[in-house]
Amino acid sequence: MAQQLATLRTPEAYAGVAAFARSHTGDAAAAAYLALGHAYLLDKRYAEAETALAEARRAGGELADYADFLDAVASHGAGEDAAAETVLHGFGDRYPESIFDVQVPELEANVLLALNNLEGARKVLAAAADTSAVDRPGYQLAEGEVELGLGQQQAAEETFKRVLLAHPLSNEADTARAKLTQMGAESTLTVTDLRTLADAYFDGGRNAEAAEQFQALMHEPGLDAATRDGFAVSEAACQLKLKRLTTAEARALPDTNDENGARRLDLLMELARSRDDESEQQSLVAEMETRFPHSLWLADALFSSGNMYLLKRDFPTAIKYYGDLAARFPADKNAAAAHWKAGWLSYRLGLYKDAARIFDEQIRLYPGATETVSALYWRGRLYETQDHSPAQAAANYRSIVRVYQHFFYAQMARERLAALAGTKPAAEPQLDNLLPTPLPLLVDTFPEDSPHLAKARLLANAGLNEFIAGEIKADPNSSSWSALAEAQIYSSYGEIYRAIRALKRALPGAASASIPSIPLVYWRILFPEPWWDTIKAESAKNNLDPYFVASLIRQESEFDPNAISNRSAYGLMQLLPAVGRQMAHEEGIANFQTFQLLDPQMNIRLGTRYLRQMLDRFGGVQEYALAAYNAGDNRVVDWEAAGPYSGIDEFVESIPFTQTREYVEAILRNEETYRAIDDFARSHDAPTTSASR
Repeated sequence: MAQQLATLRTPEAYAGVAAFARSHTGDAAAAAYLALGHAYLLDKRYAEAETALAEARRAGGELADYADFLDAVASHGAGEDAAAETVLHGFGDRYPESIFDVQVPELEANVLLALNNLEGARKVLAAAADTSAVDRPGYQLAEGEVELGLGQQQAAEETFKRVLLAHPLSNEADTARAKLTQMGAESTLTVTDLRTLADAYFDGGRNAEAAEQFQALMHEPGLDAATRDGFAVSEAACQLKLKRLTTAEARALPDTNDENGARRLDLLMELARSRDDESEQQSLVAEMETRFPHSLWLADALFSSGNMYLLKRDFPTAIKYYGDLAARFPADKNAAAAHWKAGWLSYRLGLYKDAARIFDEQIRLYPGATETVSALYWRGRLYETQDHSPAQAAANYRSIVRVYQHFFYAQMARERLAALAGTKPAAEPQLDNLLPTPLPLLVDTFPEDSPHLAKARLLANAGLNEFIAGEIKADPNSSSWSALAEAQIYSSYGEIYRAIRALKRALPGAASASIPSIPLVYWRILFPEPWWDTIKAESAKNNLDPYFVASLIRQESEFDPNAISNRSAYGLMQLLPAVGRQMAHEEGIANFQTFQLLDPQMNIRLGTRYLRQMLDRFGGVQEYALAAYNAGDNRVVDWEAAGPYSGIDEFVESIPFTQTREYVEAILRNEETYRAIDDFARSHDAPTTSASR
């Protein structure tokens, strides 16, 4: 109920938790009242939050510091700062191990400021001056408020500037800037300061604010021409992101022989690409190559141009642009991807000598790049088909299996090794230097006496999910088990997707790891099997492998039954409402409503039927069906027609949409990993199903 309240905060949810709180005592009552108080806080119903949190305090328990801190927040929000100060005073002495100790100084300082107790606020902040609290933007903002209140105008200006420039995307930065404006001190921000802000807004995706800042900068007095031009071009780049820039506006930018001029041409090139004007696009890139041969804006233009012609299936032109980027800018952020694409498209055109050379270079120059596993595999295929060197091919395949154990290409490599049975891999020292992503130290047991872990479990009962990870990590010895503990807590109340995400963050290299190298309990959370009976039943009804269905669900929603995408796809298998209605009609379900797609059983029932239809539509080929499930069947028909392909591996690598290609590969990887986990469990007499089955 607490979890539901934290998420939905409906009258029914409030009533249910309130009834539970009144009918229980001790930790159970404390957790329920804490859940109510937290929910009221989220809804800014401060008076009701205070009442609930006061009850949580009276009930006592291990979460007393949460009750006190949140109560102080509620009292401050309600303007009852005397009550807030009563709770906050001496908080650190009462709760020396609380995760809120780092936040209390800024909150108490703000409370004292509201009470016009400037000296008290100053002392509170000074007492925390040697702690990590000083790194928080909230603490620094409170410092500025105190300085301003004490008449220390210059110090306050500097503090507000520090908040603004060090934390430009924070709420505190917005407040700090407003304070500077009120003080008449915004004019003390230098052009460099303002440029830092504008760049931060642009990099943070706040393009409208960035455009506004660059516009203001353009009108700053005393700027040299190059600086003013730079601001104009940067403002235009913001407008391009906002889809507001016109070709006429871009052409009107100053045509200079510096980086501003290079960026202007890059903007014009993007506009030409968006209207599919090949002649203009090619002319602009050629001009950049002549005038700005070393500019990183040229690197961006080359990569974008390569992508343009890749999607148009003009492979020779795409190869030219990709190859030019890799040759001119080998250290560029897109160099490894461009280099790989030049090799792959050469392969597709039958230019096998060029492809082999580029694949060899890829392995040597970019061993850590994501595309290198593909280069290893396709170089192996060329060793087989063109060089007639099975030993060299086997060396490549063996390295893939060793370094990229659960990747799509590891599956393909195992198939090739089986076909080359009896072939001894050649000795390749360069390949031996390729290593899997290192794993952190992992344990699968927890200390029984960790107060922070105990509190984290209570927090889950109270629906205070936002504090769980921080509470666990507050244990100084938790580095080897914190992620698992967090994930298991989420799993315990059915938040499977939160559990998966917690371990994905902790184990980004899991796809490269062998099953025995990671404790089984981690794998069971990373690849869970909730609603397994339904998955098995509906899979059987539709002649599907349940591992295949579970793998698709993991990729689509990470087992979040309430997931709704930005394309309005619903539930576990991410079905569009129109698809849901059609499948429901075929299943004979009357009066179907879209919200029913959020019911796991219904979603699996309709989703497996739809998946079966995709498979039937494409002759039972999983790769085609998955690509259609993600990108639409018309696109897959179009991609099929772009063949012929020597095998399904070639089709997958040829999918032009990176997101769809990675989606297909991930689901096939998931399916293989699910099987490997259960096989390992059976061989070690461990349970072959997750606890959620």
